[in-house]
Amino acid sequence: MSLRPIVLGPESVPVIRGVSGASGSPELAVLSAMVHGRSESALDVGKAALAVVRTLDDDRAALYTDMVLFSMRAAARVILEDLMANGTYRYQSDFAKRYLAQGRAEGKALAVLAVLAVLAARGVKVPAAVRARVLACTDAATLDGWIGRAATANVASHLIAE
Repeated sequence: MSLRPIVLGPESVPVIRGVSGASGSPELAVLSAMVHGRSESALDVGKAALAVVRTLDDDRAALYTDMVLFSMRAAARVILEDLMANGTYRYQSDFAKRYLAQGRAEGKALAVLAVLAVLAARGVKVPAAVRARVLACTDAATLDGWIGRAATANVASHLIAE
């Protein structure tokens, strides 16, 4: 048996810059991003690949997104991650939406624990009513405010005073 490897170089893989070119073959768009992700076309091929990737099933979308971002040069990766993080990028897959929601819930839970931990570390007694209100809070901005107040409050009820 004779084995002859096939080697692809950058000149063998098309530079897919637009969504229309990417939509017909998501794997080719991802391969284009991987091969050309360190070139001057990095941002364009990254945007095209991520646009088509978000239309795929959850498992492939997660894997391909990771592969595309890993393959990008630093400047392009930062821009693409910012687009994904700042609300411009709309997650399409249930997978991404589920993990984004899970992350938000975990962040809120940590903020609740932080409020109570700061009060406890400072020796401030927390009545059951105040504890229940803190534990029930789901608003991130309110929790952030309470963390700040917990650092200086001498009475727990002052923490949640409106």
